[in-house]
Amino acid sequence: MKITFHGAAQTVTGSQHLIEVNGVRVLLDCGLYQGKRSEARERNARLPFDARQIDVLVLSHAHIDHSGNIPSLVKHGFAGDILCTSATRDLAATMLLDSAHIQEQDAQYVNKKRARKGEPPVEPLYTEADAIDALHLFLSMNYARTRQIAPGVHLTFYDAGHMLGSAMVALDIEDREGKTDTRLVFSGDIGHAGIPILRNPSTIEEADLLIMESTYGGRTHDTVEHSEQEFREVILKTYKRGGKVIVPAFAVGRTQQLVYTLNRLHHAGEIPKLPVYVDSPLAVNATEVFRLHPEAYSPEAARYMAYDDPDGDLFGFTRLSYIRRVEDSKALNDLREPAVIISASGMMEHGRILHHLKNNIEDSRNTILVVGWQAPNTLGRYLVEGAREVRIFGEEYRVRAEVDVLNGFSGHADHNGLVQWADAFKRRPRQVFLVHGEVEAATKLAQALKAEDGYQYVSIPELHQSFDV
Repeated sequence: MKITFHGAAQTVTGSQHLIEVNGVRVLLDCGLYQGKRSEARERNARLPFDARQIDVLVLSHAHIDHSGNIPSLVKHGFAGDILCTSATRDLAATMLLDSAHIQEQDAQYVNKKRARKGEPPVEPLYTEADAIDALHLFLSMNYARTRQIAPGVHLTFYDAGHMLGSAMVALDIEDREGKTDTRLVFSGDIGHAGIPILRNPSTIEEADLLIMESTYGGRTHDTVEHSEQEFREVILKTYKRGGKVIVPAFAVGRTQQLVYTLNRLHHAGEIPKLPVYVDSPLAVNATEVFRLHPEAYSPEAARYMAYDDPDGDLFGFTRLSYIRRVEDSKALNDLREPAVIISASGMMEHGRILHHLKNNIEDSRNTILVVGWQAPNTLGRYLVEGAREVRIFGEEYRVRAEVDVLNGFSGHADHNGLVQWADAFKRRPRQVFLVHGEVEAATKLAQALKAEDGYQYVSIPELHQSFDV
C-alpha cells in the first residue's frame, strides 16, 4: 500500500491524500489550494494525478479547502463515487456552486485586463455546469455505518465535530499484496469540543496508520464560554460608542455558530436590542441546510431549540435579518445606528465583507471582530498582526476601527485537544502522518505525540511525498 500527500502537506489548505492498494486508487478529499492567486491557480489547475485513474473519492467535509477542487477532478475525467455524509452532500451542493460562480467571476475580471493588453482569454478553473456534473456522483452515508467502497476496502465515518456533517474516515483494508489487514484512519479536521450546535468529536480506539490534522499544534484556544462572554462585551462597548460590529466570518459553520450565540444572548436580554444582519447569500443557503439536519445537533442545542427558544429556531430571532439581494447589502452602507454585520469571506479576501470594511474601517467607533484563523498574506492576517493601513479594492485605508480577535469559536481542536484525541487510541497506530498544519504547528504536535502519548513514528510529509506502508 502506498500513501501520497498531494495537498495540505506542511500547510493548512488543499487537502488531497491518495491511497493506492489492491490495484485501486482511493482519494481522501480534493480541496482547493488557497494562497497567492498565481500560485493557487497553477496548483489547482494542474492535478498531480490522472483524474481518470482515481476509482473513488472519500470526502471528510464540505469546507472548500477539502472539497473545492472536486469539479476540476470531474472535469478532468473522474467518474467514480464521491462518498460523504448526507449533511456534507447538502452543503457541497451550495458551496461548490458558489465556488464555481467565484471562479467564473475571477476569469471575467482577468479577461477584461487581458483584452486591453491584446492577450488571449483564460478559462475559469471550473464552471457552475462542472459543479453540477460533480454533484451527480455524490453518495451519502451515515455515521457508524460500514460500506465496501472498493475490493478489500471498507469505509466507516465517525463524527468529527468540526462542522455540520464533518467526518473522520476509517478505512479497513485487506492489503492483498502485503497479505495484512490494515486500519487506516484519516482524522479530517478534528472539532473543538464544546463549540455551539455540534456534538463533540468522536474518538477512535484502533488504527494501524493515522493521517492526522495539526492546524493548532502548539497553540491553545480560549474556552467557548469565555469567547461568548467576550463577544457580548465587544457588542456592548461598541454599542456604547455608537458603532457597528463588523464580523468577517466563514459562511458555513462559523456564521451559524455566531447566530446561535446571538440568539441566546438576545433571548436572555444580555445584549441591547440592536439589529443583526447576516450579509452573505452562501451563508443564507448554508443556514437552510443546517435547519435540515437536526440529527447533527449537540444535545444542548437540541434541548435549547425544543424547550428554551421562544421561536423554536436556532438560527432566527426578531432582530436578525438575512441579506440576499445586492441592493439590500448596499443599503447597509447607509446605516447610522449600532448594528452587528456578519459577512463573508472569513479571511477578508473577497465577497461583501470588503465593502463593509471599506465603509467602516476608518471609523473609530466601530469594531472589526476576527473570529477565525487567518492565512498568511490575507487582509485578515494583516489586520490581526496590527497593520495600521491596508489596501481594499486597490485603495489604501487607515485602520481606525478597533480590531478584536476571539479564537474560542474555532472549529478546530487546539493543541491539547489534538493530543487528547490521539491519546484515546487503545491500539496505537504504528505510523502517524501529520497534515493540515504549518511546519511549526506540525512539529510541535509531533513532539507532543512522541513525548506525551508515546508515539514512535511521526512524519510530517512534504508535498507529493509518498510512503510505502
